[in-house]
Amino acid sequence: MKIKTLAIVSVISTLLAGCGGGGSSNSTPSTAITPTVTSVTPDRLMFANTTRFTVTGQNLDQGINFVVGAFLSMCSGLTEAAGGTATQKVFSCSPTATGTIPVVVQSNNGSVLFEKSLIVPLPQVSLKTSMGDMLLELDPNKAPITVNNFLQYVWSNFYTNLIFHRVVPGFVIQGGGFNSAGQAATTRDPIKLEVPNGLSNLRGTVAMARTSALNSATSQFYINTVDNVALDTTGGGYAVFGKVVNGLPVVDAISAVQTSNSWPATPVVITSATQTQ
Repeated sequence: MKIKTLAIVSVISTLLAGCGGGGSSNSTPSTAITPTVTSVTPDRLMFANTTRFTVTGQNLDQGINFVVGAFLSMCSGLTEAAGGTATQKVFSCSPTATGTIPVVVQSNNGSVLFEKSLIVPLPQVSLKTSMGDMLLELDPNKAPITVNNFLQYVWSNFYTNLIFHRVVPGFVIQGGGFNSAGQAATTRDPIKLEVPNGLSNLRGTVAMARTSALNSATSQFYINTVDNVALDTTGGGYAVFGKVVNGLPVVDAISAVQTSNSWPATPVVITSATQTQ
């Protein structure tokens, strides 16, 4: 019986050796598959709006990390869409900064698989009125609170059918607070006054109207029809947050309408305000 047992052990050992078993030093461990990334494509890059980033490559199901900006500080609410495959994954977030934004894709061990720089332009708002259209460009880098406040009103279609209710030739045109019947619109909470911020009340710039209280601006804005640099400091200052980049002739036409106590005789209606960039 002892001879037979030894024979059986010998046969098993031979079989294990033949198939790489038995803990042989010649066995080769399995190699982890490393993902590769060939491209990252955004569907659009618009400040404070959700952007979808499509990542394409191979073996993406082995795990990747998608990073936008330094420490995710330049794009909020980063999420991965369900249904990703080995060749494509989709991530989304809302850019919180303008200018150059770095995009990096990493493997699970932190090695860089792909990197690219993208440009987020300054936000623009198309303001259509009963007297013509104008395009406003906003500066969230110098007036982040004010720009965010204004965009909140734009996104909710708040300004639709409100009017430019105050027109002072050689000074400003002001709107965003009343309808043509003279009824005041219900606004969001007032915001902090952002002055000084490096922007001045020059011709064509857009700024927030307020009461004598410094932190009282809500929805009303004005457009300077001339250089009004005194407004940068008068009474604590008035916060500029953008400028008219197209449509100054419309601003001048509104400034020239007939008024009664600065109220236009014929309403100048804002028909829509839409973020286009």
